[in-house]
Amino acid sequence: MLTKRDLAVALGAAALTVAAVAAAQEAKPALIGPSVWRWEDLKPHDTDVGTYAQVARGPTATLDELELHVTTLKPGTSSHPPHTHPNEELVIIREGQVETLSGGVWKTVGPGGVIFNASNSPHALRNVGTTNAVYHVINWKSGKVG
Repeated sequence: MLTKRDLAVALGAAALTVAAVAAAQEAKPALIGPSVWRWEDLKPHDTDVGTYAQVARGPTATLDELELHVTTLKPGTSSHPPHTHPNEELVIIREGQVETLSGGVWKTVGPGGVIFNASNSPHALRNVGTTNAVYHVINWKSGKVG
């Protein structure tokens, strides 16, 4: 037999479930659709090794996440030590000379060069030039990436 207490607990649980689902739906960022980002509108932030400007970060119609940023790296510095991650990324060198760890080998890349960092492949980047290195990073996560 269903008591008033049982009914109150069930209604309370249902209300909490509905609230949690609504909150989860609200927390989802909007899809990135057709977009244009102008160089002069980027807001770089200082880091220990140069600057970092976030362009965009969020889901698209076909990706769980698309992340775009621009890094300026001072001469003789590295963005980070060699590391891996499950997502894939492209790095496009705009200015300067860098060395990148790719496939276990350090390779020099200059302006216009493109680097593909495969999923879970050790990679790193360092500025080996005498001027700042500027590069664009395009990073994505699909449903295959946890």
